[in-house]
Amino acid sequence: MKVIIINGPNLNLLGKREPEVYGDETFENYLVKLKSKFSTISIEYFQSNVEGELINKLQESGFSYDGIILNAAAYTHTSIGIGDAVKAITTPVIEVHISNTFAREEFRHQSFISPSAKGVILGFGLKSYELALQSFLLQ
Repeated sequence: MKVIIINGPNLNLLGKREPEVYGDETFENYLVKLKSKFSTISIEYFQSNVEGELINKLQESGFSYDGIILNAAAYTHTSIGIGDAVKAITTPVIEVHISNTFAREEFRHQSFISPSAKGVILGFGLKSYELALQSFLLQ
């Protein structure tokens, strides 16, 4: 099984950014643990702060992977383009958020990704990614 994790803007600052919301672990450190725990899955990782790069990566990955875990971060709530990219590809996408977006500002309650995602996991911290990986194993 081949899965790619695609993270959006500001997630490169995990471990430094608002630790009370996002925790104090970097994603790179977490990814090492995730790959170890799910050693039978080939897990690739991509992060960008640029909307177009995220769309390009979705299009590039969206026909050849078994699954995509997408945390589009703030673009979740603003990017029709990312939502359209998820709709256009055939690889199943799990939308992931570290925080519970419904417990935050009202603008974070809207997602342009959710209508086309296979599922949505949010509010479990970095463990949300692990839950998304487990969901692909249940197929």
